[in-house]
Amino acid sequence: MTQQLEATRRTPLNRERVLRAAVALADDVGFESLSMRRLAEELGVVPMALYKHVANKAELLDGMVASLIGEIDPPVPDADWKSTVRLRVLSARRALQLHPWARQAIESRTTKTAAVLDYMESFAGMFLAGGFSADLTHHVMHAIGGRMWGFTQELFDDQSRPTAESTAEAPPEAQAAMMQQMAERYPNIVAIATATAHDESSVVGHGCDDQFEFEFALDLLLDGFERLHEQGWSSQQAKLDRR
Repeated sequence: MTQQLEATRRTPLNRERVLRAAVALADDVGFESLSMRRLAEELGVVPMALYKHVANKAELLDGMVASLIGEIDPPVPDADWKSTVRLRVLSARRALQLHPWARQAIESRTTKTAAVLDYMESFAGMFLAGGFSADLTHHVMHAIGGRMWGFTQELFDDQSRPTAESTAEAPPEAQAAMMQQMAERYPNIVAIATATAHDESSVVGHGCDDQFEFEFALDLLLDGFERLHEQGWSSQQAKLDRR
C-alpha cells in the first residue's frame, strides 16, 4: 500500500488529477476542511505546485462542481419531457448524495462557469424540446430552483435541531412530557408530524423520509408545469388576470 501511495504521488500533476484528489478529500473531510494546503499534503506536493493547475480555491471549487455535473446522467433520448426531467433531477440527487460537500460548493459559487451554464442550458432545453414556450420555461426554471441540482431548502431543514440519538437518551416519561408540551403549544405541528410513518435517519425533518418528500414535491411541480403548458399559459396573460 505504501509503495502504491508513493507511486501515485510521483505521478506528474495535471488539472484532472488535482480535481479528482480534491473531490476525494472533500468526500473524506468535508467542505469546511478542504484547503489548498491540505490538498497539497494529500498529493505530496508543495501548495505552490497546485497553482499551476488551479489559480485559487475558487477555481478549485468551480472545477469540483464541474466534476459533479459530469456524474449527472444526460437527458434520456426519445422520452417525454416529464420523464426526462424527472430522471435527470433524480440522477442529480444521486450524485449529490455521493458527495456531501456538493450542496455547499454549488451554493458558494457566485459566478456561473461554462460547466454550470451548459448544465442550465441543457436543463432548460428539456422543457423547450417538450413544446414549452420560452416564457413558461423561464418561470419553470425559477420554480424548480435547487431541485435541478438534486436538493431543496426544506421547511424543517435545521442542522441545529436535536439528533435522534440525543432525543432517545431521554427517559420515556421525559419524552412523553416533552410531547405533551409540544402538543399543547404547537398542536398543528404535532398533528402533521404524527400523521405519517417516519424514517429516523432523515435529514429533512425529524423522522421524515427525505427521498419521498423530495419526489413528492418534484412530482407536484411537474404536474403543475404540465397543466400550465396544456393551457397555453403566458406570464403576460397571468399578470393581466391578476389586475
